[in-house]
Parts: sequence; C-alpha cells; structure tokens
Amino acid sequence: MPTADVVVVGAGPAGVAAAVTLARAGRAVVVVDRARFPRDKVCGDGLTTGALRLLEHLGLDPRAVPSWQRVEDVVVRGPTGHEVTFPLPRGGTYAAVARRRDLDAALVEQARAAGAEVLDGHACGGAVEHADGVTLAVDGLGDLSAPYVVAADGMWSPVRRHLGLHPPGYRGEWHAFRQYLARVGSRAASELMVWFEPDLVPGYAWSFPLPGGRANVGFGIQRGGTGPRVGEMATLWPALLARPHVRSFLGPDARPEAPHRAWPIPARVDRVALTGRRTLFVGDAAAATDPLTGEGIGQALLTGMLAAQALLAHPRDPVEATAAYRGAVRRALVADHRLSRVLIGAVRHRRGVRAGLRLAGATEWTRRSFGRWLFEDYPRGLLLTPRRWRPGALHGPAPYRA
Repeated sequence: MPTADVVVVGAGPAGVAAAVTLARAGRAVVVVDRARFPRDKVCGDGLTTGALRLLEHLGLDPRAVPSWQRVEDVVVRGPTGHEVTFPLPRGGTYAAVARRRDLDAALVEQARAAGAEVLDGHACGGAVEHADGVTLAVDGLGDLSAPYVVAADGMWSPVRRHLGLHPPGYRGEWHAFRQYLARVGSRAASELMVWFEPDLVPGYAWSFPLPGGRANVGFGIQRGGTGPRVGEMATLWPALLARPHVRSFLGPDARPEAPHRAWPIPARVDRVALTGRRTLFVGDAAAATDPLTGEGIGQALLTGMLAAQALLAHPRDPVEATAAYRGAVRRALVADHRLSRVLIGAVRHRRGVRAGLRLAGATEWTRRSFGRWLFEDYPRGLLLTPRRWRPGALHGPAPYRA
C-alpha cells in the first residue's frame, strides 16, 4: 500500500495541478482516479489565456498534446446576425483548443514526471476524516490514509458525498452539449466561433477548431434560465446544426465523428463548502466554473495550485491549511465570480446581447480589449478590486511565446 503526505482524488487538470505543485516541493503524493488514461472528458475543449499561463507554469509542452490547436481570433455572432471579430494578441498563444482526452493524458504524465504516483483505474468508494488524517476506501487498493486529501473528483464528488458535504439536489448552474464533427469547412477548421442564438440566450453555441478538419461543436444553457430546458437539448440539437448560418460556417461536408454527449457544469464557488477538516475541494468539486461563460479549466488549475500552496505553507496545522485555502480562493475567484453573475443579467435578453456586442466591437481598441477580457488575460473583475492593481496587471507575459 503506497504511503503519502497527500492523496489527490481525481487526475483531471485540478488534481494534476495540485499533485505537480506538491511533488515538486518534495511531498509524497498519490493520485487516484476511477478512469484509466487516456479517457474522454465531455468538455468544450477551449483553453483561455489564464489556463494557458497555468499550463505553461506546470511545464506542459503543447507538442505532447496531439490535438493542440492555436487560435488567434474569436468571432462572435449576435442574435440579429451581426458578427464581430475580436483579435487576440500576437507573439504568444492566447487561446487554444485541445481534446480533453489528449490534454488530460499529457497532464497525467506531467504528474508522474514530477514524482507523483498516479494510480488510475481505482475509484474512491469511501472517505472518513479523523483528527490526524483522512482514510479513503479505494477500489482495488483497500484503505489509503494520509494527513490530507485534495478532492478533484468532479461535480458529483464522491469524497464530498462520503463526508456529508454534498448539497442535496444540486444539479449545476449550466448544462452543456457537444459533438465532434469531421470534414468541416475552412472557417470552422480555423476560427473560434460563438453564436448567441435568440432562443438560447443567456446561453450560447460554439464551434472550436481542432486539427485535421475537425471541430468541437456544442451549446450550453443556464439551468432554470429563459432559454430551452435541459430535457429539450437533444431534440434541439439537429435543428440547431441545420440553421443556415451554422451550416454555412461548418461547411456542407461536416459530419458527426462521435455521438453527442451532455454534462452539467457547477458554478457556485462562493456558496459551497471548499474544505472539510483535512480535505480541500478543487476544480468542479469546488464548483469553481465561471458562471458567465461556463469555462472551468483555468479555474480548476488555479484551485489545484492554491490547495497545494496552502498545504505546503501549513503542513502540520489543518485548521490553518484549510483556512488559508479558503482565503486564497476568495481572493482569487470570488470577486470575479460574483461580477460574472451580475453580468448574466445583461445577456438574459437579445437586446442586452446586441447592445453589449456592438459596444465591444465599436473600435479597434474595444475589440482587442474585449477579446483579452473574455479569454481571461487578466482577472474578470480586476478594475473593481484595487488590491490586485499592480504594474503590468493588464499586460501579463504571453503564454507559450516560443
């Protein structure tokens, strides 16, 4: 039975970020995951500037991700058909798309290279916190104990459920639906497109390019919003793909490459228990997704790193460690999260989306600035949080300049 200073449950971006940070600092880390890698993960596959900076910090080489596709511009189509192109800065990679099957497998290898022991194919079947540690019941391994656990096991976190911290009846703020298409046209093969369809707002549809003439195409809706209900998404999907402007963008030869899949998205990091007594929840297990866009990879990476940093700072004091993590998440994410929730009100109706899009596309400066803001080149609510103002706050280093 392996021994560890920290057990990480879940080998997605949040868990790997925690494992790599801890292992590089000399801690003994064991990572368990019910899946065997590589495995598919239902996702839009988009990587924002914020996520790319964190991936670069972890040492991820894009060449290790076969489906990595760099993106230079974002095209947004409003409810009336008005399109605006938002250019991202050059001189680095400010947006990319990568299949989660490939990205997560490369990250798992990054964790192993850092010194973490990754035991995939082993589900967590139980968790109990004690005064001096946490004991996990791991399928195929028996009981595994450590002073701390980082739970990166998704929205339906088994660890959270076993500890009695799962909010009853919670089903997420967003629900998303995606399908991989092959043989897409030239625009879909190179452009990142977002459609604000009149019947979807405040949700939206997307087409994210992938190598080899492929694209990740899907749409997301807010649960309980003014758009379609979750149960109607499968019925709406063929009609959405058949809309003339969508079909024109995707190209006449576009064909499904795999069945469509759907998944819920949690976005309530300011209203969920972030820790137990010796357990720190990260990524979707911390409901850290951006409530405005549904983006979650950058937030997952960040919460994983923050959890590791809190445990490194307070290795023998669980009260201080958990408090440090909660405070770090509050400072890093909660202000931006709450601002995003306020902004949702502006895009609940077609007129709000139309006005916002025209304002964002008014000048070259607004187009450039909006693209950077949308892709988290700097914190969403930076201007409203003076404590984060510092030289260079609006001009961080370009990710992957090489």
